[in-house]
Amino acid sequence: MARRSTTTTIADVARHAGVSPATVSRVMNGNFLGEPDVAERVRTSARELAYSPSPLARSLALGETHTVALLVPDIRNPAFQAILGGLTRAAARDGYRVLVADSAEMPDEEPVLATELRRRCDSVVLCAPRMPEQTLVELAASLSPVVLINRPSPSASAPSLSIDYGAGITELARHLYGQGHRTFIYLGGPERSVSNARRRRALDEFEEATPDVVLHRISCGADTDDGRRVASLVKESGATAAIAFNDLVAVGLVDGLTALGVRVPDDISVTGFDDIPFARYTSPPLTTASVPYEELGVQAWQRLFALIRGEAPGDDVVFQPRVEVRRSTAPAPVATAG
Repeated sequence: MARRSTTTTIADVARHAGVSPATVSRVMNGNFLGEPDVAERVRTSARELAYSPSPLARSLALGETHTVALLVPDIRNPAFQAILGGLTRAAARDGYRVLVADSAEMPDEEPVLATELRRRCDSVVLCAPRMPEQTLVELAASLSPVVLINRPSPSASAPSLSIDYGAGITELARHLYGQGHRTFIYLGGPERSVSNARRRRALDEFEEATPDVVLHRISCGADTDDGRRVASLVKESGATAAIAFNDLVAVGLVDGLTALGVRVPDDISVTGFDDIPFARYTSPPLTTASVPYEELGVQAWQRLFALIRGEAPGDDVVFQPRVEVRRSTAPAPVATAG
């Protein structure tokens, strides 16, 4: 009667086959270069004893885990969840699993987290939009193989997939301008965010190119509570159009404005950025810049898998957002005489 696999060890198989445990290990891992009859004897003993190698032991022996990691600043954000979904499904087709870590919007913790992940995985997909450039360059070199998402870096030795935030925010501003809006307010994201800096720069250029526009700017954040918190400031600004850092901020802003008796879009138009899944189901549905985050995850895996196999990862890609016009924006309200 065969012994239970949970009690059978590599030493049991070695004794049964009359070989060393090292030979059993090499046979089971596909690295045995000795006589074919020895390998067959080991396999026969393993079958008779119902022996199954430990996946962990196999990974340690081969120096690979068939696991990769994704590090993001806030997994609660549906945009990062979409990246994870695309990455996970693509990796699974090649027999890999994905671990995820959340830095809780603490950029200073990200190098430590990424290093710990790399010790446990074959490679890392790093989404670190708040990390200082020099830190990113040094970290990418130590994590190799690594793919950068949402953060292009001309100096880091790693393939990158990013979004043209400047183009996306400019198209949103043009949409609002075309609706007759001339007084805007931008709800800025985290101060250390590279993507926020690119949005700001693009809006500066838009304001300079359209002299009849007044563009206010306030510091906000990246989640719904941040948007709700600044609703009174937006109301007091006199702006007829608000451009939020992302959809979460926009959703919070709409909720805060509604509580103050401000109608969206009748009194003020609101735009987001990302096109997270529920943006089209908010009340009103949110005008936003759509980014293919799931495809971002798929392409991150394609490049990572190429690096793991020692192949060229392909060119860097900058995705162009597409403006989705919904009911949170409308023509600017007509000023009435006092």
